[in-house]
Amino acid sequence: MTLSTDRKPKRAVHLALVIALGAALTACSSKEQPQEAPTPEVGVITLQPESAALTTELAGRLTSYMVSDVRPQVGGIIQKRLFEEGSMVKKGQLLYQIDPAPFQAAHDQAVANLKRAEATLKSVRAKADRYAELVNINAVSKQDAEDAAAARDQAAAEVAAAKAAVQTARINLEYTRVTAPISGRIGRSTFTPGALVTAGQAQALATIQTLDPIYVDVTQSGAELMALREAFLSGNIKGGNAQTAKVRIILPSGKAYAHEGTLKFSEVSVDPSSGSAVIRAAVPNPDGLLLPGMYVKAQLTQGIASDAILAPQQAISRNERGEAVAMLVNAEGKVEPRIVSAARAVGNKWLITDGLKAGETLIVDGFLKIRPGAPVKTVAASLNGNAAR
Repeated sequence: MTLSTDRKPKRAVHLALVIALGAALTACSSKEQPQEAPTPEVGVITLQPESAALTTELAGRLTSYMVSDVRPQVGGIIQKRLFEEGSMVKKGQLLYQIDPAPFQAAHDQAVANLKRAEATLKSVRAKADRYAELVNINAVSKQDAEDAAAARDQAAAEVAAAKAAVQTARINLEYTRVTAPISGRIGRSTFTPGALVTAGQAQALATIQTLDPIYVDVTQSGAELMALREAFLSGNIKGGNAQTAKVRIILPSGKAYAHEGTLKFSEVSVDPSSGSAVIRAAVPNPDGLLLPGMYVKAQLTQGIASDAILAPQQAISRNERGEAVAMLVNAEGKVEPRIVSAARAVGNKWLITDGLKAGETLIVDGFLKIRPGAPVKTVAASLNGNAAR
């Protein structure tokens, strides 16, 4: 009886240890089993052929179509300034009035001298005519008749000189009215009423600039100019005629200017110091939005690619060798990296010339969640929003 009583507690303890050990082993085995990660979700688009306009952008600077410095052609005191600084003026519009009094007096004197010369001519002409008749009947000597004719010719020359003096005085009198030589916007006046000016002075009274149309001067290297000219001659650049091509202006804000310009290949000049060529484009500027000195871009359409493959720029990255790489989802639903050829930017997309084809699924969102060869879940991407990286 004593032996059986001692064995029962030992069996109970042994059974408890077995149960505890089994529970521990079960817990360890459950911890060692890895939980399966969820399949990452990526935004994708299906590539389709598109029609794309291939353009070339050239940096340019705006310059005035015409510039004229207003200078006096006679000296005197400025009596009036007859324009507002910064306003538009018309050709022939009166800008300054120089004191005309001394020039009016000179004109009046020239007119008086002319009348005196004409009166003298009238007298000696009559005398020469009479002597010409009398010499035929030997009433006067031939010498007297010749002297009378010479006096008549001299008086006629004096009349001509007097007429020229009157014309000069009239011109100088008109020059006291300083008018606009061209139409355009006039700048600030460097002289005020009461100032003394002289004929042909170095400092201009004001400067007028014609801004409609306005020029865009585009600078290009010799190689770029040759390529551009060849593209034009081959017919790839659209618009224009034998010496011009249509061009669109991009403002500093990035917006397209409302009016189309004309690039003039015939007005090309080369800077001998740098070897770069300057091509000039004329652009309408009816509203005066474009101002001299502004930097803009001139955009030319070189051609239309009808079946182009365009990839959003956010979908193309670069590897360590600088190669363009796109991430696609293959037929097995896994990530497939592919090296592509991105020829040029077309808007906010890359023109892909090799490596992608229509119908393939291109990843554009969710790049931080994926790795090559891993399965992914695809959803249609919205290119208007911010892409998840």
